[in-house]
Amino acid sequence: MSRLPAAVACDVRLQYRNGFYAAAAFVAVVLVVLLRWLPPETLRLLLPALVLANMQVNTFYFVAGLVLLEKAEGSLEALVVTPLRPGEYLTSKVLTLALLSLVEAMTIVVASYGLGFNPWPFAAGIALTAALYCLYGFVVVVRYDSINEFLFPSMLYTAILSLPLLDYFGLWEGWLVYLHPVQAPLVLLEAAFRPVPAREVAYGLLYGTLWVAPMAAWGVKAFGRFVVAREGVR
Repeated sequence: MSRLPAAVACDVRLQYRNGFYAAAAFVAVVLVVLLRWLPPETLRLLLPALVLANMQVNTFYFVAGLVLLEKAEGSLEALVVTPLRPGEYLTSKVLTLALLSLVEAMTIVVASYGLGFNPWPFAAGIALTAALYCLYGFVVVVRYDSINEFLFPSMLYTAILSLPLLDYFGLWEGWLVYLHPVQAPLVLLEAAFRPVPAREVAYGLLYGTLWVAPMAAWGVKAFGRFVVAREGVR
């Protein structure tokens, strides 16, 4: 088995064994029960922001939990002496958590809103959000050794991720929000539920994709600095 499929299979087993899929299913059921009470026009406004906010748990906090778990078990440091490359390690995390987020988000939307949305910008928004949140989550959490150290500062990190929601709900508006990397996938999620100018959809696809490469490079650099280098001095 090649390295990446083996890493994906390992991540799926780890996520299943630690209840990640059960937690995502529980959240989906609760949200569907609550959202079915809302009228369609309210759901069209709320669902893009709700999906984006919920993905902070499925990606940012789930990848943080995986990394801290692997640190506690010593398996993360053990990866240094295996053929698995840092880029493959990060790709496995992104792929598995993106798929989990897509299945959960599709379930929530179809069960609460129905099929009256465009699945293509929706799926693209989920994929880009998952990539950005997972890579950002890894870069942040790899500096910490326990969940207690990580939880309090994580609120600041997720607040930074949530800044485009201020513009989405009209609380603070300005062109600067279009420089934020999360604004791009949010535009795509919004385009799934209401007409959005083609130039904004193009912005969402291109600008969101452009951010993935530097975030991946930052993740690989963080892996080298906080995992490989620390293991090398022990």
